[in-house]
Amino acid sequence: MDHAEVLLIGGRAGVGKTTVGWEVSALLRAVAVSHAVIDGDFMGQVHPAPEGDPHRSEITERNLTAVWENFTRLGYCRLIYTNTASVLPEATGMFERAMGAKVRITRVLLTASDVTAGERLVGRELGSELEQELEGGVRKARLLDQRACAGTVRVVTDGRPVVDIAREVVTATGWAGKHAARC
Repeated sequence: MDHAEVLLIGGRAGVGKTTVGWEVSALLRAVAVSHAVIDGDFMGQVHPAPEGDPHRSEITERNLTAVWENFTRLGYCRLIYTNTASVLPEATGMFERAMGAKVRITRVLLTASDVTAGERLVGRELGSELEQELEGGVRKARLLDQRACAGTVRVVTDGRPVVDIAREVVTATGWAGKHAARC
């Protein structure tokens, strides 16, 4: 393989991005497909925001570039990246700059009803930010639905086992094919 590939898993809070990302990784490991995983939320998790970077997009890109460089030195060419807004058009440039202009991008938008996402968040968010996550999740779900890149695969997560969701996501990548195991 002469270029990188990235699977972007986006969606509102409580939709299951991180859980699905790890299950995709488990399915790929089971068929010996090399890959790396990054939870994009951690790439810009600093406070306060760096001067001149109020949305932390520059620090996120710098960190992604550095981590990806380390992965490629070790021979990895596939990345699973989870982050709410990763499927939006404005995120494309970051991946092209960090991973190379010819990066093959597969975008998957996980969806869930407001009720399902709310139930998951209530079970997960034990701290002080539950209300913020609930309110922001509704707004972000609408934004993602309207603005996700053309060609984004939409996967409903309501009432489905994570392994079934992950199988659908892996199928969208084509990574589990007979020639996909190595870079």
